[in-house]
Amino acid sequence: MNVTINGQPKDLADGITVRGLIDHLKITGPVAIELNLEVCPKAKHDSTVINEGDKLEVVTIVGGG
Repeated sequence: MNVTINGQPKDLADGITVRGLIDHLKITGPVAIELNLEVCPKAKHDSTVINEGDKLEVVTIVGGG
């Protein structure tokens, strides 16, 4: 299925959840996910299914100096 992540088109497996996307992207630190202009709370990552055409913003914390 086709979705948009951070403004870029991406092909994902049907039925993937937000948690599955985080794992697919290999994100290990803190992350904030916006799904179709709404923040997806961490408590709902396991149960929120991503659908064809959804738009996601994925924000992680990057340290540095």
